[in-house]
Amino acid sequence: MSHNSFGHLFRMTTWGESHGPAIGCVVDGCPPGIALTEADIQAHLDKRRPGQSRFTTQRREPDQVRILSGVFAHPDSGEQVTTGTPISLMIENVDARSKDYTNIASAYRPGHADFTYEAKYGLRDYRGGGRSSARETACRVAAGAVARKVLDGVTIRAALVQVGQHGIDRDKWDWDQVGENPFFSPDPEIVESWSRYLDDLRKAGSSCGAIVEVVAEGVPAGWGAPVYGKLDQDLASAMMSINAVKGVEIGAGFDAAAFTGEENADEIRMIKGKPEFLSNHAGGVLGGISSGQDLVVRFAVKPTSSILTPRRTIDRDGNETDISTKGRHDPCVGIRAVPIGEAMMALVLADHKLRHRGQNG
Repeated sequence: MSHNSFGHLFRMTTWGESHGPAIGCVVDGCPPGIALTEADIQAHLDKRRPGQSRFTTQRREPDQVRILSGVFAHPDSGEQVTTGTPISLMIENVDARSKDYTNIASAYRPGHADFTYEAKYGLRDYRGGGRSSARETACRVAAGAVARKVLDGVTIRAALVQVGQHGIDRDKWDWDQVGENPFFSPDPEIVESWSRYLDDLRKAGSSCGAIVEVVAEGVPAGWGAPVYGKLDQDLASAMMSINAVKGVEIGAGFDAAAFTGEENADEIRMIKGKPEFLSNHAGGVLGGISSGQDLVVRFAVKPTSSILTPRRTIDRDGNETDISTKGRHDPCVGIRAVPIGEAMMALVLADHKLRHRGQNG
């Protein structure tokens, strides 16, 4: 299997399967001399960790990370810092229940990668989806934590802004509320209705989709490239690579199609001797290059395909059958996609920071 790496100068390669002994990643290109401990990474993994509420899978994984290489105690300070060599990170799988998947060993789950994986490789690891499982995204969050250490002065935050058809009231947006509820919602007043909605779906064995918004503040103007290295191009690629994501938009996104040129233009004025934009429909990117405004990206996550309701499918021999998926699954995978979106934003920005420095000094 190829294409397990992401990035150019700051590069992440992930490895492992959902029900294997461990998963992990190798981060290459991280500059030397940056303070990095397992605690720095663990704080972000804990946000993504399963089993923290009734609204996520009840698989109990501590997601305890180990740094296997790429750090060393600084001879002067004694502080553990990066050495500039590859950073290898490992997370053990401790709560896999492969027996839950024996009923789908020969039948393809509609909406999953079962059929396409077998069509491509001639076999598939049906235990939790193997390499196609969202379990792999823990590696991305770990690598993203390293990327954040490269991004001095940049703040990356994400929030869940829609669950099913139920969106937040953006006038009530409060970043301080995101860490205070199980949904990473910036609107505290919608939490109760989301809870009722997901409780009903969970009891029915069904699922729903969601929309996640990721915002990066403090990105200077000039990162990116105008043709095939566009910053928004790489951000879209990064978010689309997340499991179950089916759409990405930057700034106003698809709404911009309904704007007039006058409405869409982000006008500029000089305020206190500095250029200031009066709006941010472009989402912080113009011509593939950062404008200095907030980077704003949203992505849509489809409903979890593992549901109890029987669905029509076929098996490996081409026989028509019905299938329902047992096991432990998220009724809304969009919830745990919030820290994953943050991680992918960090990986793209760390890469572009180094690429910009490499070209412009």
